[in-house]
Amino acid sequence: MGPVTEKNPFAAFGLPGRPGSDAFWAAARTPVSVPADGGWRTLFLWRGPEAEGGGGPVLDFESWSPPVPLRRWDGTDCWYAEVRMPARLRVTYRVVVGDAAVADPFNPVGAGADRSVAATPDAPAQPHWPALGADDVLPLPRARIRWSSDRLGGRRTVRVHPAGGGGPLVLLLDGDDWLHLHPAVTAFDAAVAAGDMPPVTLVFLPAKDRGTEFACRPELWEAVRDELLPLVADSGVPADPERLVVAGQSLGGLSALYAALEFPELVSRVACQSGSFWWAPGAEGSPDPLGGAPGGAVAERLRRGVDLSGLRCAFDVGEHEHAMLPHCELTEKLTERAGATVRVSRSASGHDRAGWRHALLRDVAWALG
Repeated sequence: MGPVTEKNPFAAFGLPGRPGSDAFWAAARTPVSVPADGGWRTLFLWRGPEAEGGGGPVLDFESWSPPVPLRRWDGTDCWYAEVRMPARLRVTYRVVVGDAAVADPFNPVGAGADRSVAATPDAPAQPHWPALGADDVLPLPRARIRWSSDRLGGRRTVRVHPAGGGGPLVLLLDGDDWLHLHPAVTAFDAAVAAGDMPPVTLVFLPAKDRGTEFACRPELWEAVRDELLPLVADSGVPADPERLVVAGQSLGGLSALYAALEFPELVSRVACQSGSFWWAPGAEGSPDPLGGAPGGAVAERLRRGVDLSGLRCAFDVGEHEHAMLPHCELTEKLTERAGATVRVSRSASGHDRAGWRHALLRDVAWALG
């Protein structure tokens, strides 16, 4: 935490006046960053009283950093934290106050109702993704499919959206996150309108049990092939089922590549962000899930031999995901060695959907060739 002065503790961040004053709060917009040792010193603020029973608010970052407590300024209603951030970082966070978690009221960029997105000044732009506040309501596709799956069990609602009039199918795993936290409908529409992507038909597939459905098991992909895609074809939404891109993140990325390995007649185009290639049977329950053999079960399968000459696969992983990189790097190399056409990139993020957004659009477009 950097030094502060009694007279104007946050002058370096461009905030005037004494913390807690009307002039101070009228100008407050955070997070705001200043250069520091090759990275950034970033100020976060919160306005409010001390919590019942003592204690103040805490910044809860998604995957990048442990929680950071905010400090109270001199008995005022101003709480603050100065957080050291590396170069090139975009991260989701929330403010935990007592038992509640809320979006940062001083940050205009939200991710759902209770989260915000911080980006260092050198983080690359994310074209086509609008900056939405916590109170903004994201558009939902009008077309929806009620899917009762015999193979997976239970019912789920799958939304379908023809971006630019519809075209090749893009199956978005963890579809509810892309509907309710990050405005994929708006972003894909904008990318198509700008000519950065051909018209596509988005299929938002929600997960009911990620740990089971996205593990290296065939049930999900049998259900997609035999149950879901026929429902999409009958939905009346324009779509080309002969060109299917599967886009997945984390365990969803693992599942997408698994599908390309075991169901090549179904999945020949993949956009994978931060695939959980550490996964192996039993790894999730171990004290150090990422501490096993690099590449996990997928690398073992690739080493046994498979012809991936019909696959186009784009890999992306956050450049701040240090523990993930060995697993992803080996999987990327083995996939290319098996004959796939591979694209590899790194996003300015940790294990965080806010950092994967640009790669999602870019890599879906690339996968379609």
